[in-house]
Amino acid sequence: MPRIISPEALASLRKHYPAGCRVELVRMNDPFNVTLYEGCLGTVTGVDDIGTIHVDWDCGSSLGVAYGEDACRVREKQEGE
Repeated sequence: MPRIISPEALASLRKHYPAGCRVELVRMNDPFNVTLYEGCLGTVTGVDDIGTIHVDWDCGSSLGVAYGEDACRVREKQEGE
């Protein structure tokens, strides 16, 4: 069953994870995921109405980060990026 996200939490997610920001995967609670692992990097394409953070992962995956189940963090620009 999908988790319900409040309008305030959704607005906060969209502010914290704007399209184009770089993220690092912290955890993915998906037993069928075979391509993503802790530390994978990607670029946010958007946050949908249920709070899923959609990411174009550098490894080629586009699996979303599910609100309340998975976690990622904004990655600050590193020197040379």
